[in-house]
Amino acid sequence: MKKEDSSRQGFLGTESSEQIANCSIAIVGLGGGGSHIVQQLAHVGFKNYVLFDPDKVERHNLNRLIGGTLMDAEEGKLKVEVAARLIRSLNPDANIETLSCRWQEEPSRLRKCNIVFGGVDSFSERRDLEVATRRYLIPLIDIGLDVAIVGGEPPQMAGQVILSMPGYPCMECMGFLTNEKLKREAANYGSAGPRPQVVWANGVLASTAVGIAVDLVTDWTQRLRGPLYLSYEANLHRLGVHPRMQAITDTGCSHFQKTGDPIFRSL
Repeated sequence: MKKEDSSRQGFLGTESSEQIANCSIAIVGLGGGGSHIVQQLAHVGFKNYVLFDPDKVERHNLNRLIGGTLMDAEEGKLKVEVAARLIRSLNPDANIETLSCRWQEEPSRLRKCNIVFGGVDSFSERRDLEVATRRYLIPLIDIGLDVAIVGGEPPQMAGQVILSMPGYPCMECMGFLTNEKLKREAANYGSAGPRPQVVWANGVLASTAVGIAVDLVTDWTQRLRGPLYLSYEANLHRLGVHPRMQAITDTGCSHFQKTGDPIFRSL
């Protein structure tokens, strides 16, 4: 993206175009929310990507997969290929590394990135991805969405956006990851069934996550100095700071030690 193409983003700072273009992003999971993240990062002007997803496009993905087409589903095109095509349609000179595998098979590819987005489906994968990003001193922005149906009540759709910053409280400190959740998930392994997802709710979470990333890179608000835990109540169309953040009094993290400088490294 040329500087004149981003002139309406000038409020982000005089060096924001270069900061964004020089930033390296990893996106783990390119399904619902991840596909929104790819699209928006490309529009903003990010040019360096590491994309992880082992799956191919299927027809039942198309209600939430940004950039996916009927032809992609018929051809069984890889989701990483769809994401790369979307990016290059806006930034032909983008540097894109596509990995059609689980991130655990190539974790070292995360090391060169400045920010990692997580769009994974389970608590255990979130825990493992946070462990890796803490080891590499990289901010992790996690998004997730779920729908619960209890009795005759209307479906309850809720989600979260979490910024896990090295040196600051982690997802366990924030109360999002707990041993109870991990044990319950392990006991139900293989029986969870399909996870309902819809395009507009994924878009809310992904847009918020991209906004956090832009703030990290440009510091345009001059306010983002630590972790974030935002909860999304889709039935009420409400996104806000999770109440648990008010209970966190320690600015450090007892679960990850020797994590280095917690401030986002300059680009």
